[in-house]
Amino acid sequence: MPQLRPIRSLLPSRSAGLSDADAGHAVTRRPVEPTPAEETVVNSAVYRDGRKTATPATLSEALASLPDASSMAWIGMYRPNDAQLYAAAKQFDLHELAVEDAIVAHQRPKLERYGKTLFVVLRAARYCDETERVEFGELHVFCGPTFVLTVRHSESPDLSAVRRRMESNPDLLRLGPEAVLYAILDAVVDGYAPVVAGLQNDIDEIETEVFSGAPGVSRRIYELTREVIEFQRATRPLLGMLRGLSAGFEKYNTDEELQRYLRDVTDHATVVVERADGFRQLLGNILTVNATLVSQEQNEEMRNLTQASYAQNEEIKKVSAWAAILFAPTLIGTVYGMNFDHMPELHWVGGYPFALSLMMLTCAGLYTIFKRRDWL
Repeated sequence: MPQLRPIRSLLPSRSAGLSDADAGHAVTRRPVEPTPAEETVVNSAVYRDGRKTATPATLSEALASLPDASSMAWIGMYRPNDAQLYAAAKQFDLHELAVEDAIVAHQRPKLERYGKTLFVVLRAARYCDETERVEFGELHVFCGPTFVLTVRHSESPDLSAVRRRMESNPDLLRLGPEAVLYAILDAVVDGYAPVVAGLQNDIDEIETEVFSGAPGVSRRIYELTREVIEFQRATRPLLGMLRGLSAGFEKYNTDEELQRYLRDVTDHATVVVERADGFRQLLGNILTVNATLVSQEQNEEMRNLTQASYAQNEEIKKVSAWAAILFAPTLIGTVYGMNFDHMPELHWVGGYPFALSLMMLTCAGLYTIFKRRDWL
């Protein structure tokens, strides 16, 4: 059993010093209780030459079950609290900084080496068809010379499938903890494929909605852009991590089979990162096109409104012109219809023809004037 390194008693203070803004991004802290670490162990096994030899009940038993350097313990923990993770750290001699990161969680994907132990942070992703959203999970992997300790803070990724795959391939499993690490990397990267397909389907739907003028499409573009950005944050650091692993092939005498394995993972990760970059650029273009279409639609509505207003004004002009034409004879008739005994021309014989002629001349004159001004 490796010599134990004392864990700093000040580790919990890191998240305690977070600001209110940062606290919203931190994992909800579970109370530190004197509960055994085994309560959060979801799977535990010891392997020798690629074959399972024991399923220890405790962490100390797992280390004690290692007969020689060719053996390996693979322990999986799910959402351990601080005390439980400290207990595991003491058993496996984990570096305090790595343990601190595993406790705080919500780390960016990264790869760090502490002596002979690799500490890897991965962000798994899962596409939910029901909500059409991407859910992200976090996985911490401690990979030592004779052990692999995985700490999950969410449901994904499901490492049981990785364990079954490795147990069904003893030739690969006997290559040791690095083989398990590469298998986990491969599972996480392969899990991005359904996410890429789901995002592509959402983008296709958005394109259809944009050109069909569906309401609320701008909000959906914005929300999907945020998901793509988060997906980029989960995938882009992988390329640097994989390059770092490749750079250590010669120094750490990595098996050639594992080198080929890692190169395949790198190829898949590169495709995923390129697709994510393409999605973000495409969404930016779609947002620009949508803004242009909305502007054109608004201009078309303004043009239609202007035309309608112009047509309404033309009708008002016609009504006003006819009202003026009809008002003239009404005025003349009103004057000649007043009942007074002493009125000029009241007893004039030609008064009636004169009144009619005056009405006709006035109407004709107004009609001519309005016609020349295109009011009629």
